[in-house]
Amino acid sequence: MAANKTLPTEAGVRAYLDAIPDAARRADCETLVDMMRRVTGAPPVMWGAGIVGFDSYHYTYASGREGDAPLAGFSSRKGDISIYLSCELPPGDALRARLGRHKMGKSCLYVRKLDEVDVGVLEQMVAEAAAATRARYP
Repeated sequence: MAANKTLPTEAGVRAYLDAIPDAARRADCETLVDMMRRVTGAPPVMWGAGIVGFDSYHYTYASGREGDAPLAGFSSRKGDISIYLSCELPPGDALRARLGRHKMGKSCLYVRKLDEVDVGVLEQMVAEAAAATRARYP
């Protein structure tokens, strides 16, 4: 079975943030660092070259595949900020309905700018996803 390619690194989170060319995007990412640090109680760590992760958990799937992943995290991508929530949220989740402009993948939330979403709702979503993951993978 192939090993995970995205693992914690010694790369600097500050350098990653400073390299984001758009000042507004960089400020949004700074806000996410503060929020996720507060929610998880963990410092930011680079996972691979482009994911800022907070805390981690070890998972094992029924298939036998296992690995480690950040409990919460984000990445500044070309079009959107990808926000990684470690536990799937139900499709009709009431919080998502109140969030604002976003797209949702299996466990990834995409937002273009934080001023297009309710940051308080986003923080609650991150906190609930982190708590659910900690309960599922103690």
